[in-house]
Amino acid sequence: MLTSIDALFAAGLAPEETRAALSRVADKYAIAIPPTLTRLIDDPDGPIGRQFVPHPDEIVSAGFEQTDPIGDDANEVMPGLVHRYPDRVLLKPLLICPTYCRFCFRRAHVGPDGGVLDPASLAAALSYIARTPSVREVILTGGDPLMLSPRRLGEILGALSDMPHLDGLRIHTRVPVAMPGRLDAALVAAMATGKALFMVVHVNHARELTADAAAAFARVQAAGIPVLSQSVLLRGVNDTVEALAELFRGLQRLRVKPYYLHQLDAAPGTARFHVPIAEGQALL
Repeated sequence: MLTSIDALFAAGLAPEETRAALSRVADKYAIAIPPTLTRLIDDPDGPIGRQFVPHPDEIVSAGFEQTDPIGDDANEVMPGLVHRYPDRVLLKPLLICPTYCRFCFRRAHVGPDGGVLDPASLAAALSYIARTPSVREVILTGGDPLMLSPRRLGEILGALSDMPHLDGLRIHTRVPVAMPGRLDAALVAAMATGKALFMVVHVNHARELTADAAAAFARVQAAGIPVLSQSVLLRGVNDTVEALAELFRGLQRLRVKPYYLHQLDAAPGTARFHVPIAEGQALL
């Protein structure tokens, strides 16, 4: 696992002349590139490296960027719980990820020190959901909920499963492509629920669909859990018809339904990934 500037230089993923600038980036934003993804990087500015290898431009903010680009902070009703739309909430049980994307809209909040939501805060969040019948869906996000232990994940899903007004649950995750071995039998078993549960995997390029990722998807699908995808339209990663077609067809072959293609959320220091809306519409 590459988690520091020194590790990036040792791996040959950053030129020496960028050390000072990258040190400032590391002081501000978390770094983690697990072995599964490191093996896919043949060029720090290629479609995989560009997503995960820090860049000096991350400390430069464009005029159109915002500190809270999707309103998470503005709509947080209590720690770990965002209620932006009437019928669904985001539950963030932790702020740790298997890898830290350089374009993340929560980049100022996530990191290895994010930790797990404390028991009192988690209980308060679950109580809010239980007493709010207008909420029909809970989306587990973070951080990455599949970085929880099977016991903790099972307890959260169990509590949600007991709420009769909830129609469905979603788990949004990078784990199947970033750390597929983590998605073992115990973690899959922890997702057992009588509710409609969907796993939504974040994947942006066809090269992320490794044999290990395919096996992780298969373990989840064998448990009867449908797998969908969410992708972000990113300059230099998937901003061509060919790249998107290869990604979406590759997902379909693995029985993963392409679900979201996101316009980039304008978090500070992410302008190098920006694709104008009109260009994205033309690609579609």
